[in-house]
Amino acid sequence: MNPKGFFGELKRRNVYKVAVAYAVVSWLLIQVATQVFPFFEIPNWAVRLVVLLLILGFPVALTLSWAFEITPEGIKRESELAPEQSKTRHTGRKIVGLTIVVAVIAAGLLVFQLLRSKSAVTPRSASEQLRRDGQSEAATGSAGPAAEIAAKSIAVLPFDNLSDDKSNAYFAEGIQDEILTRLSKIASLKVISRSSTQKYKSSPDNLRDVGKQLGVANLLEGSVQKIANAVHVNVQLIRAATDEHLWAESYNRKLDDVFGVEGEVASAIADQLNAKLSGTEQKAVTDRPTQNAAAYDAYLRGLSIEHKQYGYEAYQQAARDYVEAVQLDPNFAFAWARLAVLRSFLYFNAVDLNTNSAGAVKEAADRAIALAPEAGESWIAQGAYRYRVLRDFAGAVTAYKQAQTRLPNNSYLLQNLAFVQRRLGLWQEAEATFEKALELDPQDFQLLGSIGGEFYTYLRRFDEARAAMDRALEISPDSATTRASKAVTFQNEGRLEEAARELARIPADVTDDFVVSARINQAIYERHFDQAISVIERKLSSVPAGQAFDSITELALVQLGFCQQWTGRDADARRSFSRAIEAIKPKADGSVPPDANGRPNTLALAYGGLGEKAKALEQAQRSVKDYDMDAVNKPWALTTLAQIEARFGDFDSALAALPHLLEVPAGITPADLRFNPLWDPLRKDPRFAKLIAEPESK
Repeated sequence: MNPKGFFGELKRRNVYKVAVAYAVVSWLLIQVATQVFPFFEIPNWAVRLVVLLLILGFPVALTLSWAFEITPEGIKRESELAPEQSKTRHTGRKIVGLTIVVAVIAAGLLVFQLLRSKSAVTPRSASEQLRRDGQSEAATGSAGPAAEIAAKSIAVLPFDNLSDDKSNAYFAEGIQDEILTRLSKIASLKVISRSSTQKYKSSPDNLRDVGKQLGVANLLEGSVQKIANAVHVNVQLIRAATDEHLWAESYNRKLDDVFGVEGEVASAIADQLNAKLSGTEQKAVTDRPTQNAAAYDAYLRGLSIEHKQYGYEAYQQAARDYVEAVQLDPNFAFAWARLAVLRSFLYFNAVDLNTNSAGAVKEAADRAIALAPEAGESWIAQGAYRYRVLRDFAGAVTAYKQAQTRLPNNSYLLQNLAFVQRRLGLWQEAEATFEKALELDPQDFQLLGSIGGEFYTYLRRFDEARAAMDRALEISPDSATTRASKAVTFQNEGRLEEAARELARIPADVTDDFVVSARINQAIYERHFDQAISVIERKLSSVPAGQAFDSITELALVQLGFCQQWTGRDADARRSFSRAIEAIKPKADGSVPPDANGRPNTLALAYGGLGEKAKALEQAQRSVKDYDMDAVNKPWALTTLAQIEARFGDFDSALAALPHLLEVPAGITPADLRFNPLWDPLRKDPRFAKLIAEPESK
């Protein structure tokens, strides 16, 4: 073979080897860039630049490998070398060796990335999340998971009220809340809810710890000073891990022109965090809710009451503030939306139904959606109306999901979506939704209480329920509701001594509905009927004269009647049952419309207590039908029917219902069968004895 041709063939092979080597090295460099750059917070455009340069460099590398050759004397043009001087064969072997080494390294990086991705997307239940969170909290002092914190995450801390008039605190709180709400509309951000940030100081000393506890990389501090008709707002964005001040701004506005500040601040923060806003998001963030300063002031007062106070009286006052806002500006969509949500809650709990009527809720929800059909707040109002008034659970889910596309960081919305999902029996979906809500609201003890006290309790996952409530009690040790809910989990397992210890830690003068219910059930389970009567009478005396009873108080009144019967006070019992029926105010046919709190079941029990068998059975059967599509209330209705059947001697029907009720979510437990006196008529039946028998220990 011609030497020149032979070495030319080797040269071509080396060029091919260079091409392969270049591709492998490029692959390795891209792997390094995509995995290492984010760790040092190098922006994504740098990764794209590396890829572009490698692509442009490929033809250059091939040209150079063909035109030049490496020799002991250095790099020379190929045309200057005689065939016997060429090192092509030697160079080729080195290229092959280098390619193999680089390929092994790149493959190892790829395997690592795949394993890490698989770990990142492995689903886990909310219970597993709670367990890991607890371990994380013990190790780091954080109430959230020990996971990587997203760079585009933020918490808005409480704003300082610098006004001389301290009654203007609601105004500072409202400005903070509106900034947070606007940020929460940006899908590319993670924004922590207000209920998790309100316990912190306006300018905490331990920013790094606060960031870890809330699971965010950035914190917004601020202050508001209102003097006569002037407002001064100061804000600063801080990186939590380093205490680095990323951005700060001051705004001096007249009161009539303060509405735009929240949107300007939210837009500036989005720019600082490199959050890209869609056109819809930009409009939602910068839109002014009203041009009427007095209406806006009333709206902020209502928000402040909602966020800082709890209870029917507080919510009624907040609703009055929203009414004032819409009277001053009938086109104030957000005020209509909040009014609809609050009135739906009060309707839901049968509080002042003359004011908080179904029609009043519908009017407010419809006005909101007509004025702002693209606003997430309007869709939340629609969801509340469909859930709490119409009991259209599927329609409520649709409305809440419409809201979710517009409010991707709204924990309150997610909680309400989960509540409706469980009504539909979508327990897994509800658990996932609760988990998302908890990620955005890790320090909300009420959310943790709902997850533990209701959701896990309905599913009889009592250990997980107590884990959630223990976390809630770490955040709010004085929460009587959480403590009572924890006691209920022990009652449901028949662990009455432990339940009693939890209830004993609650001050005796607390008359919260959940506390009262837990105390009544404890006394009835222990057959301390006089003690139950005392608890109920104390609760009844705490209701202001002329104020209608809520659904829980109505149930307590029926329980009072049974306790009086069981202690031989038949005349008193009849008065209590009759009083309960009058409080519920059944329609002309003797029924009562279904609601979310089981008032039809309470009415059936009241008829049963009076010995009116036909009315009791008719109402109980109607309740089962009315709650057929309600996975939370239907088991309660079936339980009530079985108790009435047992009371009037239809043991076969009652016993036939129990196995299902012992299995279905939100049903009964063996402990209730063992301790509840309403099941006493069945105790001599061997079928009942078999159901309540303790499982044999293995």
